[in-house]
Amino acid sequence: MRVRLTPGAASDRIDGRARDDKGVLLKARVRAAPEDGKANAALIALIAKAFGVAKSKVSVTRGHTARLKTLEIEGASDAEVATFTAHQKET
Repeated sequence: MRVRLTPGAASDRIDGRARDDKGVLLKARVRAAPEDGKANAALIALIAKAFGVAKSKVSVTRGHTARLKTLEIEGASDAEVATFTAHQKET
């Protein structure tokens, strides 16, 4: 799952989906600052809650220090991730 993360927001939330030259991505905002992995941890908690899985099942596989991240959700199929993303409002 590809995610564009905005740290330092007013609240933790999924803002919808967007498209770029590589396809569809999820847009998310978290209150945590982008320091010492705090924003990544907040993103993992947000995605875990949205998917109804433990935080330990979600990991950042690419983009640890970048705004654009790739996440892996253990136990979630590509079809489940695609369906979840498709149900988000395109912005």
